[in-house]
Amino acid sequence: MELFKVAITLTCEGSQLSRCGTMLRSAGSCRAILIALLLAVVLSAGASANRALADDVSAGSSVPKSTEELLLQKLAAMEKRIKGLEGQVKQQKKANAPLAFSNAKPNNPSSGPYASAAASDGAPASGAPASPTSSSSKAILGLIDSPVSGLSMGAYGEIKFGSMQNPAANGQRQFGFDAARFVLLPTYAITPNIIFNAEIEFEHAGSGFALDDKLHGTAEIEQIFIDFKIADQFNWRAPGIDLVPIGYINQHHEPTQFYSVNRPELYNGLIPSTFRAPATSVYGRIADGLSYQFQINSSIEDYGDSFDNRTAAKTAPPFPTAYAAGIDGINALGFSRPPLGDFQQLSNAVAYSGRLDFAPSLVPGLATSVSAYFSPNTTPRGAHGDVGNLLGRSNLALFDAEFRYRVQGTGLELRGEYVEARFGNPANLRANNDGDPTNNVGKTMQGYSGEVAYHQSLGTILGSDWEVVPFYRYTHQNLQAAGFAGTDDNTPTGAGQKDYHTVGVAVFPSPKVVLKANYQKVISRQSGGAQSDSFLGGVGFFF
Repeated sequence: MELFKVAITLTCEGSQLSRCGTMLRSAGSCRAILIALLLAVVLSAGASANRALADDVSAGSSVPKSTEELLLQKLAAMEKRIKGLEGQVKQQKKANAPLAFSNAKPNNPSSGPYASAAASDGAPASGAPASPTSSSSKAILGLIDSPVSGLSMGAYGEIKFGSMQNPAANGQRQFGFDAARFVLLPTYAITPNIIFNAEIEFEHAGSGFALDDKLHGTAEIEQIFIDFKIADQFNWRAPGIDLVPIGYINQHHEPTQFYSVNRPELYNGLIPSTFRAPATSVYGRIADGLSYQFQINSSIEDYGDSFDNRTAAKTAPPFPTAYAAGIDGINALGFSRPPLGDFQQLSNAVAYSGRLDFAPSLVPGLATSVSAYFSPNTTPRGAHGDVGNLLGRSNLALFDAEFRYRVQGTGLELRGEYVEARFGNPANLRANNDGDPTNNVGKTMQGYSGEVAYHQSLGTILGSDWEVVPFYRYTHQNLQAAGFAGTDDNTPTGAGQKDYHTVGVAVFPSPKVVLKANYQKVISRQSGGAQSDSFLGGVGFFF
């Protein structure tokens, strides 16, 4: 009955037509209501025609030949009127739409390696869609419409399995399984230009402490911040936990964004992925294809020990208690990330980082970026060596340059990256004063990699287009360059100087799912070699 009343209203002229447009704009789904209205009119017109026909027959008159023609005319007029209203609704939505920024990373992998390398400009990572609009475009996990307009939920994760050599077991090959991570990506458009983003991560099957759990994982907030979309050229990310904008994979580390089971080697220490920190930043687009981000964040700390080993004064444990280094010649910066909660920082130092992304329109398929990070001091309060010497200040500068190029018209893709870390005063680094000469740090650390991949369609399988991507990546790292200083003997073993040869294949049943397998050969300068070769498989998803 209500649909019939609305249908009658749609046949009116002037102000009634305007009132109908208002009803449509307030509806949750314009298309659904338009279809319902059309059906209601058809049923109404059909019923009227049938009643007229019955009256005529009962009166003994002949059936008028114009009944069907009249009905078709009414339907045509109604369709024209509905199309006009639909156009008005679209224009109104366009006028009220928020600013659209492609520097916000959508909750889908369309910018990943499955698509063109230039599809993603590598701008600030964010769970927010580029232009949040209606609830129908903000579905919960992509399955059902969001119950709250402006709310969406993305997710990514990866499962790993296979075998690898264990250096601690003289290179014995051991088999294993790892529910590496499951990450939820809630996003809420508070207003069209004020966007809340978060990333909640469960690693290695979550956290477990009971003896029968056999779990050893974490549950943590990896990102949480609010974006204020001011203009295409300038936007503000309010203080929160954010990714440090250095390196492409650090900001786009979902498993569909790289082809190997594990993240590329340069992001396992030289860039301590996922490199995140308490931070605030500004970002925007300078010109077509050129974007930037500048961030102020908490400094990394040369402290790699547990929270239990910190004092109530928020210092390193006093001498003679030993503590692990946050920066060392084997793990690079892997254990130096700043703490994220409860005012547990051991330093007042503030670091600065910046990034430029460039995807030139003159070279379709090419995307590149340069980024840098600088901390004026990485030494925590109360830092000391194992002989009681107090450790002074030491700054850190980190630089990254990378490119991704998908050769147009072919399946060929090329990637390359260079990373370098420079230390202002290695004599004040804990690794050079901890009584262990094997993990010493020199003036610099550097690494570079080159990768070639080829995209090949497998056709339609199970209702989706499959793609296979064989690849090969070479990586060299030197975490123990010259320039050692400190109280330790300067006799590192060479364990920080390695070459990685990784060959494998990634199969994409969908842009949102990837199946991986790769073999990695590790060559080390340490005596006896690295003894850490591996053959791994993996399943990843991102939606």
